[in-house]
Amino acid sequence: MNQNLYLEDISNGMEIPTVKKDPTTQQLVKYAGASGDFYQIHYDMDYAKNNGLPGVILHGALKNAFLAQLLTDWIGPLGKLNKLEVQYRGMDLPGVPVYAKGNVKEISSDGTINCEIWLEKEDGEKTTVGKAIITLPSKN
Repeated sequence: MNQNLYLEDISNGMEIPTVKKDPTTQQLVKYAGASGDFYQIHYDMDYAKNNGLPGVILHGALKNAFLAQLLTDWIGPLGKLNKLEVQYRGMDLPGVPVYAKGNVKEISSDGTINCEIWLEKEDGEKTTVGKAIITLPSKN
């Protein structure tokens, strides 16, 4: 976790530090157990391929969690993640790195911060896109 981030430390257009994730099939099995999502496309290679997929795929909610981590790591313990919304636009596979990225879209006069966030592959394809609203403490 990063040190404390304050409202005065950020500006419109600022990039959020990228978080690289290296998902594995073991992580998918653990996530299935933790979340209760045992749909076979997330752990059974034959089942996934027989259903037209290139292999097992990451859980959508796990990809959402990667984006939440991007934000909570960045804002630190004093920041607050108020809202997180994502849309799934593509599949991600275990064994293929994904990158959680984002930027500050707008700092409102009331101090709320609107962010654009996304998960992308090494080729730049955005597989999960979203937005978030955060608040940060002021140094004053």
